[in-house]
Amino acid sequence: MSQEIKEHVKEAYTRVANTGAGCGCGPTSCGSPAQDWTLSESYSKIEGYEADADYALGCGIPTEHANIKEGDTVLDLGSGAGNDVFVARQIVGEKGHVIGVDMTEAMIEKANENKQKLGYDNVDFVLGEIEDLPLKDNSIDVSVSNCVLNLVPNKTKAYEEVYRVLKPGGHFNMSDIVLHGALPKGIMGAAEMYAGCISGALQQEDYLQAIKDAGFKNIRITKERVINMPDDVLLNYVSPQELAEFKASDNAVVSLGVYAEK
Repeated sequence: MSQEIKEHVKEAYTRVANTGAGCGCGPTSCGSPAQDWTLSESYSKIEGYEADADYALGCGIPTEHANIKEGDTVLDLGSGAGNDVFVARQIVGEKGHVIGVDMTEAMIEKANENKQKLGYDNVDFVLGEIEDLPLKDNSIDVSVSNCVLNLVPNKTKAYEEVYRVLKPGGHFNMSDIVLHGALPKGIMGAAEMYAGCISGALQQEDYLQAIKDAGFKNIRITKERVINMPDDVLLNYVSPQELAEFKASDNAVVSLGVYAEK
């Protein structure tokens, strides 16, 4: 099952890379009538932002609370076309190093095209999976990720890998989607939703527990934003009655920023 999920995610993000259409991280699949709706936040005023690297696939701005310093070695998990990598590169400067890891070949190609255009020699994009990072132990100062951990079937293994590659005293800041309460069964079961970050989401307490279980400490929430999904999007997956019950409940989809230290 986990391999099927990975293949589905790769297909979805390959389509994004090839078409330039943001339809990955959101409750819409490519071709959906509500494809223009997104969970992402605007990067337009962020230093280092490159519009060609932004497919609006995220759900936050993880570099915002990551305490990245000049000269740091930074890792971006699920780096896509390089959006957060280039923002981080602006912060670390010429003396720093930023590595983006992504499992989709087409995204790595697109990221390297952007890197070549920008002329950066201290940025690298590496093909690999978060559950088996192709990086040395204790080699990273700061890790960031933007709405990607929900695409990883084994989140515990993913966080153990992040812990392994971080230097002692290193830290991460992740933007991700979590749940408060139960989502309607139709949403949770839709394969299209998994590539859109929501069906793969954990309950917030389980998400934080996975981070703690990997060995991290000083875990804190840096940002919390309730995602209000449009009715016309949800009605692709649930009945009007299920939608009404969901809206009447305290259940919610939340964009969460989480910081933790090794």
